[in-house]
Parts: sequence; C-alpha cells; structure tokens
Amino acid sequence: MAAVGGGQEATASQHQQGPASPPLPARHTPSTPGPRASRFQQVLDSSLSHTLGKISWDNFAACYPTIAAQSPAVLRAVQKQMVDRLGALCKKEFDSVLQSRNVVAKLNELESLVSEAERRRDDAGVGAEAPVPPHMLPPDQILAAHLAPHLAQQQSQLNAKLQTVQAHNAKLFSDIQKQRREMQSLMALLQKVFEDIDGANDQIDDVADDLAKETRTVEAEMAES
Repeated sequence: MAAVGGGQEATASQHQQGPASPPLPARHTPSTPGPRASRFQQVLDSSLSHTLGKISWDNFAACYPTIAAQSPAVLRAVQKQMVDRLGALCKKEFDSVLQSRNVVAKLNELESLVSEAERRRDDAGVGAEAPVPPHMLPPDQILAAHLAPHLAQQQSQLNAKLQTVQAHNAKLFSDIQKQRREMQSLMALLQKVFEDIDGANDQIDDVADDLAKETRTVEAEMAES
C-alpha cells in the first residue's frame, strides 16, 4: 500500500508540474468589450470555475485515499496547486485565443450590426416589406456588396492621386504662362533695341555723306596749297 501510495503521490506531482505552455503572442491594447463580449467573458469564467470545481478536495482525496489518510496537508497543498495552475493555464489560453482571433472586436462589430439592423427596422415601420434574405440575393448583388468597400477605397485613392496630378499640372501651367510672359517682354525689348539701331543707322547714313564731302573739300584745299 505504501508503494502504491508513493506511486500515486509521484503521479500527482507529475500532474502538478505539467508540460510547459507555449509562449503567448505580444499583447496589444484590447478594445472595450460590449454587452456580448462581456457576456462571453462571463460564460468563459463561469465554465472554468465549474470545471475547476470538479477538482474539489473530496474528489481529489477519493483518488488518493492513502495519501489523504496519511498526509492530508501535503495532498491538500498539491490539490490547491493543481487547481491554481490549471486555472492560470486555462485563462492564459483563453486570453491567447481571444487576442489571436480578435474576438472582442468582432463581437463589438456584431453588436454594431445588430443595432444598425434594429434601427433600420424601426425606421422602415411595421408595415414595411421584409428585406430579401442574403442567401436569396442574386449573385451580381452579392458580388457588388463584397466589392463595394474595396472599390470605394480604390476610388478614394484614385481621387486623391487625380487631385495631386491636377494641382501639379496647374502649377506647371502657371509656370509656363509666366515664362511666356517673360519671353514676350524680352522679345518686345529686343524689337525696341533693333528699332533704335535702325534709326541710328539712318542718322549715320545722312551724316556720313556730309562728312565725306567736307573731308574731300579739305583734302582738295590742302592739295592746292
């Protein structure tokens, strides 16, 4: 009996240690739980408490009667450690699943969908025609409903790009207009310079004949003397 009791105590010790649980993913700030998410968490806590309640001292002592009779304090400590350890592991796994599956956010989204459906039903009135169930809709409407958010996002991005291109083109057009005005101003200035040069040439031609005559007269007088 002592050998059997020792074997049972060793088995209880192995159950107490248990395999190491896998590491949890990185925690992030959870969203505020809504009514359904809060109720879901309450059901998990209640189920876990009910399950751990099955590992009571009476049930545990019935599995190890020899140790319970000879060393009840040791067995009670093992039972408490097992319950605490199992509860901590279960809560850890529940939290991991809630985070990896984004349960709280999805339940909150369901809450919003239900509220929106109730609001639309109230707005439609009592005698309004019942909407067509989703599984009865034609394929083109279902496809359009699934594509609508993606297309709206793409349209928004394309509109933003179009506005950017239009603003860039407007700036380029303004720069080109400014450069054209500068070119026209330079052309007008050059035209005026050319006109001044032509006028100076005409005046020089008139004076050059008189200068040539005077020069020839002076040379003739100098030659006679």
